[in-house]
Amino acid sequence: MKKPYQLGVTNLLEELRLRESTSEQLMTSLIARIDSREPAVHAWAHFDRAQALERARSADRHIRAGKSGELLGIPVGIKDVIDVHDMPTARGSPLFAGRIPERSATIVDRLEHAGGFVMGKTVTAEFAYLHPGPTRNPWNPAHTPGGSSMGSAAAVADGMVPVAIGTQTNGSVIRPAAFCGCVGYKPSQGLLPRTGVQPFSPTLDQLGIFTRSVPDAAIVTGALIGFDPKDPMSLSDMSLSPTDFMLRSQYQPPRLAVVRSPVWHLAEPTQRQRFEENVNALRAAGASVEDLDLGSAFETAHEALRIIMFAEGAVTFAKLHAQHSARLSPELNQLIEEGSRLRATRFEEAREQRLRLRTELSRRMMNCDAIVTPPARGEAPASLGHTGDPSFCTIWTLCGVPAITVPVGVGPLGLPLGLQLVGRFLEDPALLTVAQWCVQAIGLPERMPA
Repeated sequence: MKKPYQLGVTNLLEELRLRESTSEQLMTSLIARIDSREPAVHAWAHFDRAQALERARSADRHIRAGKSGELLGIPVGIKDVIDVHDMPTARGSPLFAGRIPERSATIVDRLEHAGGFVMGKTVTAEFAYLHPGPTRNPWNPAHTPGGSSMGSAAAVADGMVPVAIGTQTNGSVIRPAAFCGCVGYKPSQGLLPRTGVQPFSPTLDQLGIFTRSVPDAAIVTGALIGFDPKDPMSLSDMSLSPTDFMLRSQYQPPRLAVVRSPVWHLAEPTQRQRFEENVNALRAAGASVEDLDLGSAFETAHEALRIIMFAEGAVTFAKLHAQHSARLSPELNQLIEEGSRLRATRFEEAREQRLRLRTELSRRMMNCDAIVTPPARGEAPASLGHTGDPSFCTIWTLCGVPAITVPVGVGPLGLPLGLQLVGRFLEDPALLTVAQWCVQAIGLPERMPA
């Protein structure tokens, strides 16, 4: 029998609904897990045990009173670039140490409206960029957990919290989820609200979810989507509704497109071998599997994202750079300086290219239900000085399309490997349905670090 900290959102909601367990019992189990594992993993930027227990008890009182909510009683980790009004949000920088926001981000308000509660703040790389925080890979502390949503991925993978929220401007949800061995899901751009989230690149910034399973990701996302009038990228409530995220069975095997992107040469041999094994398993399970060449249009996609990210990042952090450059990391200072030298015409061309590529990707995916592709080069690198290469996420982030990674086993170093699936823009429910079919066809490893 599994311990409470080992359960995912779907099972926990069922146990809470049937009164087979309580949120307080869950929190007690999670605290014991954190006490055991946090000294080695360092996933949390802020965690108050007494506060977390009281929030769990409050949720139990709501349950006993007959109240309802899509996430009632579920604790959630929040990346430390997302404001929570009664917790410090330092954004991974000493410049904001001890900062308490006046109000919570919209996504946190939505979470609490659905009955969930913030358990604590998870570690982020500095301003959600490259300079890593103290988090280590829960499978081997000598290896990076990925980034920038490093604490969120590590906490979920290690059984410290059943769900966490992160952000992605290039590969900051998909890559750490793959490195740590949990599900990482980045919905279509504009579905999740960004108000109250530290901006980096307004054109590219997107929120994402870390869970233990695909159905868990669907449940959480359905509770959080919706129009945000203060977010210029936010989509109308008519785009998708919460009920669209009620996962349905895939009775017909899906049509899958195998994409070996322009950075395929960067994939390590173990990642390539596992990917080919996954493709063969999906074909054997009945999926229609065909290779898809993205074509020459996507060969400069990585440079387009870089231009947008650097140009907008330079604007976002210009004041901090002018006043506090000595307290910013060399990586961020370099981005600001390089981004400030970019010509406005190159920036606008890159933004226009982004929209063209989204349209072209949709056209190329007309005859498939989802793309399958690696989420990273391979296992997490044996370094704590950097968070790994996001290149295998870049095209999908640039286009703003939904992407999800699921764990598919381990490599020779004993570290997780993942499989990434990509859908058409705003066809998130279809992508999640296909992803769950693929998990059942391949088999999702139910392993957790010791």
